[in-house]
Amino acid sequence: MRSKYQAYTDSLKQVEYNYVFPFLGQGAYKSGFDLPYPVGIMVNYIQMDQGILIDNFRLGLKTDNLDIPLTPADSLVGFGNNANKSYSFNIRPDIWVFPFLNVYGLFGAGRSETMVNTIVFPYQADSLQTDFISVVDQKFNTYGFGILGAFGIGPAWVSFDGNWTWNKPELLDKAVRVSVFGIRVGHTIVFKQHPDRNIAIWGGGMRARMASETEGQIQLIDALPPEAWDRRDEIVGNVNEWWDSLTPIQQALPKNRIVKAISDRLAAADGSAIIRYGMDKQVLEEWNAIFGAQFQFNKRWMLRTEWGLIGDRKSGLFSLNYRFLL
Repeated sequence: MRSKYQAYTDSLKQVEYNYVFPFLGQGAYKSGFDLPYPVGIMVNYIQMDQGILIDNFRLGLKTDNLDIPLTPADSLVGFGNNANKSYSFNIRPDIWVFPFLNVYGLFGAGRSETMVNTIVFPYQADSLQTDFISVVDQKFNTYGFGILGAFGIGPAWVSFDGNWTWNKPELLDKAVRVSVFGIRVGHTIVFKQHPDRNIAIWGGGMRARMASETEGQIQLIDALPPEAWDRRDEIVGNVNEWWDSLTPIQQALPKNRIVKAISDRLAAADGSAIIRYGMDKQVLEEWNAIFGAQFQFNKRWMLRTEWGLIGDRKSGLFSLNYRFLL
């Protein structure tokens, strides 16, 4: 006796697919494949926690009567363990162009919190090095696009997903391009009594890269943590002692001038001075493992979650998807 699910599969072969998308949809139905509705709107909530590498640091300063452009400062400032946490919502409209190819857009906003462990060593002496931990909290907007390819291998399916987004934090001059590539291998369990209802589970890997060069500016009051202002007299005294030990030629070097200029603003309690900064920034580890699941109530509504649990990057995604015919 044939199962109800087999009867449903056989019935697909009799479907006259009279819709524009996906192209070649009729052939897929003739082969007994049940296609998702081609057009969808997905709402996603994403949270992420990952390490950040910072190098090629440049520093500049602008006040009412002083303007020092971006100057290489790797010999003045080093970075320890840095981390970024972000929380965002985005809308993901998509369309299946072919049964095996989906294209989509990404539009959203969120908040990013970056903890930077800064080591300041202008004095050429370990005993005078100064460590600061600064937390930069800012909003950002994001937009981009992506493509997804999928196919079946026996009882499993495989998907490849790549997207490119431009994220514009409020403290940066330009948007930062981020590229994400993912591969997933999964299996879909169909409810025999309700063939349009199913549960999919999968595992795979995700790689993230960001355009390395970023530039921005921030007021001195926000650039230095409260600890620096509390230790103002100590820090200014150390800088003045170091400055007096330099020759006139050394004092004329831009990297040394900027240290003294920032110290003078700190001494004057001038938090309104503008710190310019530039750096090359990358994620600490590009790859991490991901695991996910989706419950399809019917061909219109799906609920999905995915977690990055192995590797430096920890992430969580929750999404609701609505699909319709076109």
